[in-house]
Amino acid sequence: MADFFAMGGYAAYVWGSYLVVALVLGGLLVWSRQQLKSRRAALARLKAQEDRRTEIAGGEPEQTNSTGTPQD
Repeated sequence: MADFFAMGGYAAYVWGSYLVVALVLGGLLVWSRQQLKSRRAALARLKAQEDRRTEIAGGEPEQTNSTGTPQD
């Protein structure tokens, strides 16, 4: 088992590479989750702004499909 972890004398390079990849993937996960949270908050602000505008105008909000184009 020790031979496996020694990686034929290249353990520092192999395990170091695994560590770098794990850190990069972990950082990417954290960054992605922060971006998702930020985008959801921005979307909520935009929806609230749209709701206020339609209340002021006295109309119903326009129904749109998943691409954001108005439905007939």
